[in-house]
Amino acid sequence: MATNDKAQGRNQLRVGRLVKAHGLKGALKLELYTDNPEARFVTGAEFTLQVPEASPWHGKTITVREYRVMNGNSVVFFDDIEDRTAAEGLVRAILWIDQDDAEPEDDAWYDHQLTGLDVVRDDQVVGRVVRIEHLPAQDLLIVRPTGADADTEIMVPFVSAIVPTVDIEAGRVIVTPPAGLFEELPEADADEQPPTEAS
Repeated sequence: MATNDKAQGRNQLRVGRLVKAHGLKGALKLELYTDNPEARFVTGAEFTLQVPEASPWHGKTITVREYRVMNGNSVVFFDDIEDRTAAEGLVRAILWIDQDDAEPEDDAWYDHQLTGLDVVRDDQVVGRVVRIEHLPAQDLLIVRPTGADADTEIMVPFVSAIVPTVDIEAGRVIVTPPAGLFEELPEADADEQPPTEAS
């Protein structure tokens, strides 16, 4: 699921991460954060790069030359990236694209749409989304549990297995978290003996 970054004062959608150089002609394998890569990675599409400040690509954009699926992998070529060495300088970069609020993608929301939503489990409100954190592997919903103090936060992986439903109009997200994410698991009773077969 992709969300936006407003650090630069405009809505942006995270659509992919460059995971490794592919071949010798500057191609890069792509981890997709979009349901429609053929529309996002068209020739001429321009992306803002999220890279460390020390990178020569920091603060720059990059333009798609060609997008392909090769042996089941999404592969992208960019303008001015002509060989493997240049491609390796972009490994782990995250790609962001300007996105108008009026054209949302399926399963893609902006941070400001998610912040403040109630978090519902088994028809009970268990918390509220206070912010989103974007990590290279996945996004996290940072949730303040109902009745907790301001310093208590739960990190909920923003993946469909744990957050199957986002209902912006109803003001809620539905979660199906693993045991222990929202509550302490009871400790096993040390005095309890395992059952034995009757003789």
